[in-house]
Amino acid sequence: MTRAQWRTWQAHTVDLLAALVGIVMACALVGRSRATHHRHANPKPRMHGPHPKAQHPAELTAAERAQVLELLNSDEYADLSVTQVWARELDAGRYWCSERTMHRILAAAGQSGERRRQATHPPRKIPELVAEAPNIVWSWDITKMRGPTKGIWYHAYVVLDIFSRCVVAWRIETIEDGTLAADLVAEAITEQGTAPEYLHADGGAAMTSKPLASLLVDLDVTRSHNRPRTSNDNPFSESQFKTMKYTPDYPERFASIGEARAWMAQFTDWYNHEHRHSGIGLHTPASVHYGTAHEVRDQRQAVLDAAYAAHPERFNRRPNPPKLPEKATINDPAKRTQTSQLENA
Repeated sequence: MTRAQWRTWQAHTVDLLAALVGIVMACALVGRSRATHHRHANPKPRMHGPHPKAQHPAELTAAERAQVLELLNSDEYADLSVTQVWARELDAGRYWCSERTMHRILAAAGQSGERRRQATHPPRKIPELVAEAPNIVWSWDITKMRGPTKGIWYHAYVVLDIFSRCVVAWRIETIEDGTLAADLVAEAITEQGTAPEYLHADGGAAMTSKPLASLLVDLDVTRSHNRPRTSNDNPFSESQFKTMKYTPDYPERFASIGEARAWMAQFTDWYNHEHRHSGIGLHTPASVHYGTAHEVRDQRQAVLDAAYAAHPERFNRRPNPPKLPEKATINDPAKRTQTSQLENA
């Protein structure tokens, strides 16, 4: 017996017993709920169409709601929040409805978003830089170094050539300052004997300062900046800082600014002249920057050729040293164009 058949039998049996023992006893004997029996025995008539909604006595009429919406959209109040409108109308001796009701009226009209006129800014341009030789694009940034106690920091200014990864200038100060940054860039240009075509940095105060901007204009150097909150737009400086702070002898704190400068001088000498950088064919930055990397690669090739001639069975193919860099890019325009073409295909 299915459940539906069982319920039908229960209802029929209750009807038969009710004449003898009454509905209450009949339902108890059969095991059927009295409320269920009465509901099935006296069903409510089915309503067709939408149920009429009874209007609450406190509800605004359609005309009143239209007046409130017109008030909120008036020239006087269009840029103000609901709270401001409600308070100003109350001060003027007029009460229309509660703040919550005003919000409901705006929501029903599809106007529940920000009401104030807000300034809009065009999207920041993506920096696209290509360097095919040293002193074409320099990247610079400032990183903090812990001082002797909590709350004391030293600021390391570092200027880097992105093609060779060579640190062309640095200084450590107690503050971030645009004048100090301009002096550092000027010193780097004097030492290199030439100015770069581009100087790239993030959007910090020192990077966008007037002293530095004036210097770059005078030297015909194009400024380039990161997009807001986009550290990937300055990958070379970020990578150099990581190498610096992950060296084994990088201290937890520097006892003085003099100690910080002495450590930085030693690190920069090691980084430029001893560190074999994976991004430039495992050459030192100084070798690539000053043009001796080709001689070093030829020497490496001679060593590998000799090893191959002595024991060719130890190699799958004739060995070659890592290639020298052909270019360094920030947001490579060629790759971005190719990606855009693939997306539009």
